[in-house]
Amino acid sequence: MFHFETQLSKLKHEVLAEVARLSKDGDLTKEEIEGIPYKIITGDKPIYRCCIYKERAIVLERAKLAGGFMSNGDVADCELIDISPDEQIIYIIEAACDRCPINRYSVTDSCRNCIAHRCKEACNFGAISIVNGRAYINQEICKECGMCKKACPYDAISEVMRPCKIACPTGALDIGIEDRRAVIKSDLCVNCGGCMKACPFGAISDKSFIVPVSKILSKKEEVYAIVAPAITGQFGNKVTYGQIKNAIKKLGFKDMVEAACGADLVTINECKEFKERMENGEKYMTNSCCRAFVEYVEKKYNTEKDKISNTVSPMIATGKVLKHKYKECKTVFIGPCTAKKSEGIKFGKDSIDYVITFEELFALLDAFEIDIESLEDDIVEDGTIFGRNFGMSGGVSSAIENYIKENNLEIDFTPVKVSGGIELKKTLAMAKLGKLNGNFIEGMMCEGGCINGAGVIVQSNRAKASFIKLNKVNPKEKVSEVDGIDLEKEKD
Repeated sequence: MFHFETQLSKLKHEVLAEVARLSKDGDLTKEEIEGIPYKIITGDKPIYRCCIYKERAIVLERAKLAGGFMSNGDVADCELIDISPDEQIIYIIEAACDRCPINRYSVTDSCRNCIAHRCKEACNFGAISIVNGRAYINQEICKECGMCKKACPYDAISEVMRPCKIACPTGALDIGIEDRRAVIKSDLCVNCGGCMKACPFGAISDKSFIVPVSKILSKKEEVYAIVAPAITGQFGNKVTYGQIKNAIKKLGFKDMVEAACGADLVTINECKEFKERMENGEKYMTNSCCRAFVEYVEKKYNTEKDKISNTVSPMIATGKVLKHKYKECKTVFIGPCTAKKSEGIKFGKDSIDYVITFEELFALLDAFEIDIESLEDDIVEDGTIFGRNFGMSGGVSSAIENYIKENNLEIDFTPVKVSGGIELKKTLAMAKLGKLNGNFIEGMMCEGGCINGAGVIVQSNRAKASFIKLNKVNPKEKVSEVDGIDLEKEKD
């Protein structure tokens, strides 16, 4: 039996699975959505929150989002409104937000009531006074500039931030002035899901396409699954790639294709593009496989956006191959990334029909009553080990280095491999100043790469060993090109 890492992951799974279960048999109704909280939250004693009524209100909001609906802000009326097909994927579940009553700066017991009172002198807003022998911060006046903390010689002023706000790499996560609820500024959001992953109350969730995917699977349409390499290890170290493929086919997919084959195509194209750019005198180029990283550059380092590779991502590349080969087929990308959902909407018109996460795949398997551990092994050999390793930080660079070596190309390739918002910020700042120690940035928004994405079932510290081990099984020997496929990105 699968062990959920937290109560929150169990609750999220139960809601997604119930929505999938209802939608595979027909259209979701208002009554069915309203009934989900009573199926999941039974009895009269709360388990997660202060009272059973709040628990059910949160489950209702989560069910609406999973089912493709948003309320008009009033939980009680349960008015169902179709979510528009825009690129914003991450949403705040208002009923679930704890409005974390956190003051960013506060004085600790380490305060010595020194004579200099440097904290008070450093405050430009008059927010610090001396009360009963120690410094006191008036939170009504404090502007959270941090000057008092920098000035204190005893480090007696602590800094605490909301986990969602800390996790946001772009400053898109803000706090409402009136009610202190979390707010997402969509113009800065890159849909990486960092805030969703960080929130311990589950108050942030992603838009789901589990309903339309459930429907096309139950209708037995010609649907192909494109699976990200990071899936290995998500179902435990004993479940093989072949068993995952078998489970996906039992769901109703015609076949499962590794996104690693698209990664191999990207390797070829990016290598050629890199060579051309360097010959034209450019200082450096970045990868383009991580959508959140690409948007991060576009929104926070706009002057550097022309350095982003013009090659499509492995997801789009694999989708293009399938659509080229099977003209009328539908494609569903299954991966660890919420940003891939926005990429699918924006750039997947001729390649990707839907995107779901590993969490949503697990819910589908539950809804369709498929026991993955009991299935036989199937053959999986679409991509090379280098394409599969795109799922981990450093994989893109290793793939390009291997292709250069394999084809005896004369290219000076000096990669800078970075992952996570803090390291990306440092690296891009250096690149902007012309001080980058290399000529290729491999950027991944999630720390450690895709294996640590917001839509995973098992966290990277547990899944990494299985990822490395299972990805070595039955890979293709060599990267090969596919004729007739345009791998250049559409212009925004």
